[in-house]
Amino acid sequence: MPLSNIAPQRRRAVLIAFASAALLAGALVAAKPAHAQAGKTVRIIVPYTPGGSSDIIARAVAQPLSEALKQTVIVENKPGANGNLGTDFVAKSPGDGLTLLLCDVGALAITPSVYSKLPFDPKKDLRGVTMLAYSPHLLVVHPSVQAKNLKELVALSQTSKLDFAVTAIGSAPHLAGVAVEKATKAKWQYIPYKGGSQAIGDTVAGQTQVLMNGMLATLPFVQSGKLKVIGVSKATRVPLLPDVPTIAEQGVAGFESGTWQGLLVPASTPNDVVQRLATELTRIIRSPEIRSRLTAQGAEVYTMTPAEFATFFEREQKRWAEVVASGGVRIE
Repeated sequence: MPLSNIAPQRRRAVLIAFASAALLAGALVAAKPAHAQAGKTVRIIVPYTPGGSSDIIARAVAQPLSEALKQTVIVENKPGANGNLGTDFVAKSPGDGLTLLLCDVGALAITPSVYSKLPFDPKKDLRGVTMLAYSPHLLVVHPSVQAKNLKELVALSQTSKLDFAVTAIGSAPHLAGVAVEKATKAKWQYIPYKGGSQAIGDTVAGQTQVLMNGMLATLPFVQSGKLKVIGVSKATRVPLLPDVPTIAEQGVAGFESGTWQGLLVPASTPNDVVQRLATELTRIIRSPEIRSRLTAQGAEVYTMTPAEFATFFEREQKRWAEVVASGGVRIE
């Protein structure tokens, strides 16, 4: 029956019913899960080669995150240009919660100071979700290197050619090496790689003699005797290597560096999706199973809210800009 043929009072009741139904439908749509792309695959992009610190953590959280979101979560490595290739891919991806970036946040904070031109702006094109873990750098050498401490390594570098493997020119390990070199008057040649795993591999093989890299990825090779540790880049000694002095203890006062693994998303990602990811990842990384696994490899679980992440990133950018300027490191 046409609405015009219904009595006025009844017509009003019908219109109210229609309006209520529309409001209810809208509420049901709004109440859908924060991760709006249900059923679609979520990709965690690691902008480095497999086997490095970021890759290890990404693979540790992927399955638990998949279970929490009830979606398939995969890890995809996109190495190149000191992590810029994979980072640019995420920065230009839709903010739909399906493309995530897990990387060394400290290294990402360094990038704008090192590169004169970047295809993305990390502060404008990305937003932090949460920090996940911190791992100090280990200064290690090939077992054939005749040095047991930093003083002996510096002396050797002044009389012998030493190649220093780094994940990339302008990376955090590279700048840490530059800082040690300047403070001690050491002399070595930096050899860049596409990621920590490749730098480790060549040092284990003796192609390079010295390496500065995250403890999470490097410790197993120290424990197996394939690499010899010279120092730890933390303010205090680490429980897993109680007899190994810090670099600060060996004459480089106040020296501290390391890798900060965190998760970021495209800047256009909605707040509810960011918060959902932050909540789930914080719970996952703090779980006894994941925490104990990472701690056993030398990493410390370290989480932040999105707001704390933003503050940390801004502080790191300023800190490393000064180091880059003093070290004269610049890539055109």
